[in-house]
Amino acid sequence: MKRSRVNEIIKAGDEFIRSFGYIMPPFAYFSPGEMKDRQADIQNILKAGLGWDVTDYGQGDFDNLGLFLFTVRNGDAADLSKGRGMLYAEKIMISRHDQISPMHRHTIKAEDIINRGGAKLALQLYNDDGTDKGIDEETDVVVYTDGIKRVLPAGGILKLSPGESVTLLPGNWHKFWGEGGDVLIGEVSTVNDDRTDNTFLDPIGRFSEIEEDEDPIHLLVSDYDKWFGVGGGSGY
Repeated sequence: MKRSRVNEIIKAGDEFIRSFGYIMPPFAYFSPGEMKDRQADIQNILKAGLGWDVTDYGQGDFDNLGLFLFTVRNGDAADLSKGRGMLYAEKIMISRHDQISPMHRHTIKAEDIINRGGAKLALQLYNDDGTDKGIDEETDVVVYTDGIKRVLPAGGILKLSPGESVTLLPGNWHKFWGEGGDVLIGEVSTVNDDRTDNTFLDPIGRFSEIEEDEDPIHLLVSDYDKWFGVGGGSGY
């Protein structure tokens, strides 16, 4: 993706988020220069991979295959084995009309995916087949939407209206998109590690390759390693 396109997506995404009354944290608006100047103060932001995340999954077709994300908070994966500490994460995301976030699952992370406003959020769901990278095309999928049990056939499509949510556990294969319009999505989860805890059904990347045709207005989490030698969306 060109940096100019990323900058446009960030501006439009910020406007869309604000239209629903969601206020971003102050660090969202730090310039790259401010982050450089405050590097000693923002080590937790860098290490936890907090901030802007625009991905086309390395396929160069963001409008059809992509996702806009902002990681608001994230804990330390090392604390999971201890069972105490900051064991949670939160994101705000935008799925555009018919824009696919491709089929994937997580090994560690459990998550609530929440329709915060806009159109319907559609999710296609499968169970894991127990192999390293396979879906079960036979068994029903059981999930909970706001605490209510739902049973779908393998590959069934769950549609969430604004205010509704679904809990996805490790191994739940899912892809999603906005149906009938753009959707503001909340995510509340266990500690998030975008570098190692995403398994995609097809061989694609999690982050975009950026062509630097203009200066960034804000850094992406995937920029942190290059700029600061730390972080990059991996959590602690």
